[in-house]
Parts: sequence; structure tokens; C-alpha cells
Amino acid sequence: MEEYSYFDEDPKKGWGFILAFAALMLFTIMGLGIDVDEYLQHEYLRIPGWYFFVIFSIDVLMIAGLVLMFFYRKIGIFMFPALLVLHFFMHNYYLSTFLYTDVTNLFLFTGFGMLAIIPKWKFFR
Repeated sequence: MEEYSYFDEDPKKGWGFILAFAALMLFTIMGLGIDVDEYLQHEYLRIPGWYFFVIFSIDVLMIAGLVLMFFYRKIGIFMFPALLVLHFFMHNYYLSTFLYTDVTNLFLFTGFGMLAIIPKWKFFR
């Protein structure tokens, strides 16, 4: 029986992959910038110190997940959206802020998955 593949067989990263990755990284760094801004105002906003240790750890792990995705590692594909949702819910629960950067990043990840991850899934280790 023949095996049909409707996707590109080339493991090379094209412009679509690189641009989608850059957009994900941009919105992740924008979320990090929001966290830094809140840290600078933590006394005025009365945010506990432990919160920033946790949220900055999540930010660093999200960036690590993106880097792992760029180098075709499956753990990054599972790690990034889980941490992104956790980041969103922590902001929503502890600070009562709705982060549009996180929501946009989640939509970008979905589009990135459809256009860049699924066609190259067999190259991920």
C-alpha cells in the first residue's frame, strides 16, 4: 500500500515558519515587558514578591519552549501552550488583568501549528 503525504517533505525552515516563530517570540517578549512593568509598580499595586518569581520563571520557560520548537523538539510544542495558558490564568486570577498579548499569542500558536508544525511533524524529535 502506498503512503501519501500531502505535506512538504523538506525539513528546511521556510519563510512561513520563520515569520510565525518571530511573531510568537514578539508577543511572548511583549508579555514579558508587561510583567516587568508590573514588577516596577509592585509596591503601588501591592503585588506579593513571590508572584514575580513564578511569573518570570514561566516567561523564561515559554521562551525556552519557543527555542525548542525552532529546533524541532516536540517538548516545546507541548510546553509553550501549557505555559501560555498558565501565564494568562495567573494574570487573570492574581491581578485581575486580561492580557490580550497572551490571547493573541495563543491564536498565533494555533495558526503556527496549522501552517508550520503539522506539516513538519515528522521532523520533530
